[in-house]
Amino acid sequence: MSLAIRCRGLVKTFPGKPPVEAVRGLDLEVRTGECFGLLGPNGAGKTTTIEILEGLSAPTAGVVEVLGRAWKTDERELRERIGVTLQETKLADKLTVLETLRLFASFYARGRSAESALDEVGLGEKRSSWVVNLSGGQRQRLAVACALVGDPELLFLDEPTTGLDPQSRRQLWDVVRALRGAGRTILLTTHYMDEAEKLCDRVAIVDHGRVIAQGSPAELIRSLGGDHVVEFAFQDGLRAGELAALEALPGVRAARAEADGGALTVGEPHVTIPALLAFAEREHRALARLSTRQASLEDVFVTLTGRHLRDA
Repeated sequence: MSLAIRCRGLVKTFPGKPPVEAVRGLDLEVRTGECFGLLGPNGAGKTTTIEILEGLSAPTAGVVEVLGRAWKTDERELRERIGVTLQETKLADKLTVLETLRLFASFYARGRSAESALDEVGLGEKRSSWVVNLSGGQRQRLAVACALVGDPELLFLDEPTTGLDPQSRRQLWDVVRALRGAGRTILLTTHYMDEAEKLCDRVAIVDHGRVIAQGSPAELIRSLGGDHVVEFAFQDGLRAGELAALEALPGVRAARAEADGGALTVGEPHVTIPALLAFAEREHRALARLSTRQASLEDVFVTLTGRHLRDA
């Protein structure tokens, strides 16, 4: 199996009083040709890890190989073989889109035409527009195009859809899907679990500088032991000890308290929901809310960490 990225025991400590250990012995492997997601809350160590892999920061300890090379000895070669889109890309406002891409293309000994990179991200009709006149989503697609003009073997996308409106997010998803379909290796960092589920072949969930779970989105969701989540709330809230009784209902694999109610991970909603309604009637509890949905990576994160990604 060919690996595009391999790191073992990765550590990054920033000086301070006390020192801040942003990455704490992280192990990671990204296969050639896959879209790999690095997931976790702000402060989990995602960006620090990706900056080390991009050669922008040196690790405190650990082994890092990118495309079978090391940054200490093969920096020039690696710069020619990777493409990088940072969380925020500042581009010259008074250059046109095509001028911007031609500038970035000039940084590479070999590469591809600026026009073909524009077409790949769906900005061909904006080639003559000034960068200052682009929308947020168009700027993000231009940033991806700037990473593509070197024709990279490995593409880093660091939270590319943060701050975008829903339509712009989905347009960028289409770009990533096309790149994935063309066989490019992509490392994507995001704190949007739905984004990872839709785009990534495999993901690693990072928390407090360590990988706490790794696998395909489907594998991680199956690890919950149920395919569905039943969410509910009683009008007067959960009572002490009630969660254990709910966990004993038929079909329930796990139960957890939420801010305004509870959530049950279940295998068969048609079995659990009648049992939950019977419980409410027996205990004289009025339901304020009841819904069911497919289990997601967000549920995996909550199960592993005890908190929601958006609250972390």
